[in-house]
Amino acid sequence: MIRTETKNMVIGIDISLGETTCAVVDIRGNIIAMSKFNTCEYSDVNKYASVLCNEIMKLIDGSCGIENIRSVGISAPSGNLLTGCIENSPNLPWKGSIPLAAMLRDRLGLAVALGNDTHAVILGEYTFGCGHGMKNFGIVAIGNGLGNALFTRGKLYHGNNGFAGELGHICAVDNGRQCNCGRKGCLERYVAGPGIVLTAREVLEENDAPSLMRDLDQMTAQAIAECCDLGDELAIEVYRRTGYILGIALANYAAIVDPEALILSGGVSRAGKWLLEPTLKSFGEHVFPNIHGRVKLLISSMNHRERDILGASVMAWGVKEYSLFK
Repeated sequence: MIRTETKNMVIGIDISLGETTCAVVDIRGNIIAMSKFNTCEYSDVNKYASVLCNEIMKLIDGSCGIENIRSVGISAPSGNLLTGCIENSPNLPWKGSIPLAAMLRDRLGLAVALGNDTHAVILGEYTFGCGHGMKNFGIVAIGNGLGNALFTRGKLYHGNNGFAGELGHICAVDNGRQCNCGRKGCLERYVAGPGIVLTAREVLEENDAPSLMRDLDQMTAQAIAECCDLGDELAIEVYRRTGYILGIALANYAAIVDPEALILSGGVSRAGKWLLEPTLKSFGEHVFPNIHGRVKLLISSMNHRERDILGASVMAWGVKEYSLFK
């Protein structure tokens, strides 16, 4: 029998430490329906998968019907597109290798692609954002952790085992801060959100000068950036140190891959000039001379939640179709 109907929608899912966001996305990248729930309420991954599938089916039933859904794409920390597993995530509550793509395929009867969250970010930027039209560029996503992804010759680079994109776990400081991955001195422990908080505490201990940071109810990277906006010199120093280390790491990365641009995204990037200016300065001081002035450092202009959902939807369109509802 020749099939003539076209399934013109997919499910995009973004799993983060705080929230899981699910959406129905059409072939033009329009988000038709969306819902969220708390990721870390479910320490049992089987319970989590059941709740996730229930959320997906509610969205489908309330919008378009299962017969219009082609496939599912999932963006997850430590996700591996080659295996469909979340593998040894240092921040999520489930440990070991979690075959979440297979778990959802069995429950939903649909094809499922699961990939690294930074791979979803770069697919979103390439398809809908400031990476559109570029063939060789990278993204660096900085939030609770730090990941990166690379487009080379117009294709996403996965690496031999699917783990390409762990810039956050290069060693930035020998025998430095303890990282959740088990090593010491990882880059994300200095420039991701929790690392910025540690830097702030160090700055406050070193200096008796007044600072708005001393009165914060909750110390976060965003709250520190807001102190910068109010002219707090110690808060500005926190981001100066952060940008200095990040600039060195990006300069080293650029020397290896020679990209057209590196795009900063994630919650920490919303610190704006407080992060970007010291990063640019440090990058310029440390980058390989032959590419000096030839690599653009950009901050993503997309809504990060929508971008990550759209990136996951791009994964969904790329997976081979399978359905129990043909």
